Amino acid sequence: MFTVDNLRFTYPKNREETIKGISFYIAEGEIFGFLGPSGAGKSTTQKILIKLLEQYQGMITFNGTNITAFDDAFFEDIGVSFEMPIHFSKMTALENMNFFLRLYKRNADVETLMRRLGLWEDRDKMVGEYSKGMKIRLNFVRALLNEPKMLFLDEPTNGLDPTNAKIIKDMIREYKQAGGTVFLTSHIMSDVDQLCDRVAFIVDGQIKETDSPRNLKLKYGQRTMRLEYKENGKTVTETFPMDGIGQNETFLKLLQTKDIETLHSGETTLEEIFIKVTGVELDHE
Repeated sequence: MFTVDNLRFTYPKNREETIKGISFYIAEGEIFGFLGPSGAGKSTTQKILIKLLEQYQGMITFNGTNITAFDDAFFEDIGVSFEMPIHFSKMTALENMNFFLRLYKRNADVETLMRRLGLWEDRDKMVGEYSKGMKIRLNFVRALLNEPKMLFLDEPTNGLDPTNAKIIKDMIREYKQAGGTVFLTSHIMSDVDQLCDRVAFIVDGQIKETDSPRNLKLKYGQRTMRLEYKENGKTVTETFPMDGIGQNETFLKLLQTKDIETLHSGETTLEEIFIKVTGVELDHE
């Protein structure tokens, strides 16, 4: 869907490049995670891909065509949900959606989307009276108004309770299953792990790693098996190498004779990989 080749970008008042020659692709029908610490270049890259920033170096193609060749028809095919919801606060939610609908040739069913996200009952309420979570959900509705082929989602579940976050994630999966492509940025690594086919880590304007979450876990994880069992009223923990574990007599005997409480592989988490690759702790605010 997108191919980015040697992308470089420097903000007018800066001497140093913000984006330092990155290359990657986003396959049609995949959910591509773009991860990194604050200031790494995620938002800048996204703004370039959606044609909000120009004056870059390198080549970007969308469906095989250089994005510089597109006119405003380009925006018919993409939907964007920014991290900070942007609406007209002195208009109702439905008035907002109807306003934005008029910008596009293709129109989704607003009622269906708003009902799915629990907003239909409050459709006639001023957006200024909406809670942060309601604004985030309305933002997601807006991103889908033009039935886009490509979605750009920036922290789509940040600030949502688990129930509404699950609804958003379910809708993202359904969008993919229907043939849509997603560019996702998020600091919520569990969301990334659940949703993304591939992820790229950007650090200081450069991509450090690109692979599937599974392959990254195999690369950075330990090939071990840790089990916990009760003995004399206390919890005992033992760790065994994964290789040859089926013939490890001590491990097998523990399974057969002890009251096993937990059994875990040494698989690392995406959060741990994020910290290893970027050298930055995640902000959990």
